[in-house]
Amino acid sequence: MLVYGQGPTRPMVGFTAESAQREAALEARFDQGLNRQNLQQWMKRLSAKPHHVGSPGSKAVAEFIAAQFKSWGFETTIETFYPLFPTPKTRLLEMVAPTRFTAKIEEPAVAGDETSSIKDGNLPVYHAYSTDGDVTGDLVYVNYGLPDDYRKLREMGIDVKGKIVLARYGASWRGIKPKVAAENGAAGCLIYSDPADDGYVQGDVYPQGPYRPAQGAQRGSVMDMPVYPGDPLTPFQAATDKNRAPDPKQAPTVTKIPVMPISYGDAEPLLRALAGPVAPAEWRGGLPLTYHVGPGPAKVHLKLEFDWKLAPTYNVVAKLTGAQQPDQWILRGNHHDGWNFGAADPLSGMISLMEEARMVGELAKSGWRPARTMVYLAWDGEEPALLGSTEWGEAHAAELQRHAVAYVNSDGTSRGFLRVSGAASLELFSAQTARDLTDPQTRVSTLERWQASRKVARRPADFHLEPLGSGSDYTVFQHHLGIPSLNIGFGGESGGGSYHSNYDSYDHYVRFGDPDFQYMLATAQLGGRMMLRLANADWLPLRVEATALAVRGWMNEVVKLADDLRVETRRKNELIRSGAMKLAADPRKPYNVPEPESEVPFLNFAPLQNAVARLELATAAITKVDPAKLTAGQRLALDERLRAAEQKFLRADGLPRRPWFRHVLQAPGFYTGYGVKTLPGIREAIEQRYWKEADEQIAFTAEALIVYAQWLERAAGGE
Repeated sequence: MLVYGQGPTRPMVGFTAESAQREAALEARFDQGLNRQNLQQWMKRLSAKPHHVGSPGSKAVAEFIAAQFKSWGFETTIETFYPLFPTPKTRLLEMVAPTRFTAKIEEPAVAGDETSSIKDGNLPVYHAYSTDGDVTGDLVYVNYGLPDDYRKLREMGIDVKGKIVLARYGASWRGIKPKVAAENGAAGCLIYSDPADDGYVQGDVYPQGPYRPAQGAQRGSVMDMPVYPGDPLTPFQAATDKNRAPDPKQAPTVTKIPVMPISYGDAEPLLRALAGPVAPAEWRGGLPLTYHVGPGPAKVHLKLEFDWKLAPTYNVVAKLTGAQQPDQWILRGNHHDGWNFGAADPLSGMISLMEEARMVGELAKSGWRPARTMVYLAWDGEEPALLGSTEWGEAHAAELQRHAVAYVNSDGTSRGFLRVSGAASLELFSAQTARDLTDPQTRVSTLERWQASRKVARRPADFHLEPLGSGSDYTVFQHHLGIPSLNIGFGGESGGGSYHSNYDSYDHYVRFGDPDFQYMLATAQLGGRMMLRLANADWLPLRVEATALAVRGWMNEVVKLADDLRVETRRKNELIRSGAMKLAADPRKPYNVPEPESEVPFLNFAPLQNAVARLELATAAITKVDPAKLTAGQRLALDERLRAAEQKFLRADGLPRRPWFRHVLQAPGFYTGYGVKTLPGIREAIEQRYWKEADEQIAFTAEALIVYAQWLERAAGGE
């Protein structure tokens, strides 16, 4: 069990007792200098105009942020890349049968929201990286548009080939929906926000409440980012050539079919016009109608054309060089681009980072200096495809792997509970940081409040970091470069509704997000503490025993996954062969008899089990080493071993069908997008019934674990 420490003298991982007292005093000074007025002023200024990637607003925001960092004493530059970023030229959706209807695909101005009436420079409602297309077809409602939903449709005797599917947002990342639709032969895809998930069923809609109004729509990327993020045309290398002639046909991560988001106001007439079987109970949303799946008689026409161009992407890089170990870098980032005004996403997090960095600069001006180099990063192009961070990470890959200790990411933040996820080696560090931060609302520690919320929800209250999938700028660091990463913030009490809409505005945020900016300030405190502790620690606060514990749990999960799938397959096949599902073949019923599935073989998990056992022995040996008793040279050597250890989990060939993702312990799921898959090569091979591949991935993962264990063994031996 991890010991967080209680009482008047609280330990800090990586610090001697004396150093911990100095660090606590420094953090008290840091807290005292933070200013909520800066947060309010910066948010008002930076959310006043659209600032999406490639826009004049984005450049202006980047230049303003860079000027602030320079004034605070940081060595500051703007690094520019030129990835592919399409914007729409034609957007048309119309129902052509049994009646005619043309979708509005536009968000109206809202009383009391100052920026909602601004049209100049706005990005309209659309999906970035949808392919061009002009298609007409019968409509089919596919629930959330996941693989299991299409299996259900096949059992109902419904084929979506050549048809246009209507999926609702939720249950997975939006880019998975057109991906699965295309795999099933659909000609086009529409995605809408059902009010049951994101609208009036949840509460009052904007402006009376925070939730999505009838014509509100969620923009977003549908690029196949589980294959690779960043510029679709230059995987593995930075997009530095601004004179390229972009060809989207050369980009495998662009969708195979046209796809567009619509509001539930635009979706309702389409759903009303559907016939066919009544949707299963769990497929029914919150609109006042009977949900049918089709196909038809609703027939729709979707036409999309895009301007496929390169967009300048401005990353702000601000450095404060360390005094003792300048070659060890602590990285901290948040993106600055938004879908139009972007108050909550991303400015609430970006401005928190700025106030944090301002106070770090003030401490430096007073004579303090970090032991390690601190690097603050304001990313551009996160919204379309993690463009800025991915291109920067690819451009600086070699030096980052030589110097980076950890990357601390944030995105939006709002009123509510602590949210921290990341590399297991940073678990104790994260718990102690949360322990030492007071929640603004309850006045108990953020760790205590988090634990209390877990108990209320009848979930385990032991603090463990959830592993990282994707969806924000930590992706290139954790999954491609093997740099231990964290994603931090607060949330859960402000309601939804503004996400990726024109209503993600200053007025919405100050009414519903964090009216008094207390949690933005808490995010600055949380990020500041993490950066100061990582920069000042006597030795790196990386605890590998938590990694071993997590890997043991993930191994047990994949073994159980295979066992459960074997039992489930046998049970289902027995029902089919025995005729127990005979009624389903009745032609008067909408369901068909499924074919028996291949039996699940017994996989050889022995190499993985042996590797995990060795990993546990290696981590146990290194935790017995007391860095406080080492010489300065020995401590530095141990730090270097621990700093680079996470990179040993990288496999040069990457994961199957997506070599850019190289980490064998965690990755975004191929069919979840943002959601994480642990031991992804093994887990997804089992889920997809690729039995030969599953055995191969067991061996590859075991090999990486052995390499990691050997690295730690040499470190424990003083090498």
